[in-house]
Amino acid sequence: MELEGLQKRIKLSDPKEGIEGEGEHCVAASEETELQIQRILDKINSFTQQVSEILEAGKALFKDLSTDFEERLISIHREQVEKWEEEMKEIRAHDSANEAAGSLLRNAQFHLFQNVHEDS
Repeated sequence: MELEGLQKRIKLSDPKEGIEGEGEHCVAASEETELQIQRILDKINSFTQQVSEILEAGKALFKDLSTDFEERLISIHREQVEKWEEEMKEIRAHDSANEAAGSLLRNAQFHLFQNVHEDS
């Protein structure tokens, strides 16, 4: 098919151009030119395919990385919240123990004052 296109282009070119006898040389040069152009087009297609494959692989990699990043960040958040919730539980337990100890001390104080007043 490329040869047909090349032949059509040769027929369309002005035969008056150039020197007589040079037409055959031009045809050979044109065929060689077309072959070189075709090689470059093949390189372009191959390179485009490679770039496309790399882009798809990159997208998949970033998608996986994004998912991993999101999962890890959520995990870090969950762990930190759990630590703070445990810390709040401990603070409440200390507060409750302090309240109980304060109540015992007040009761003991009350009984001591009562005993001192009764003894006086």
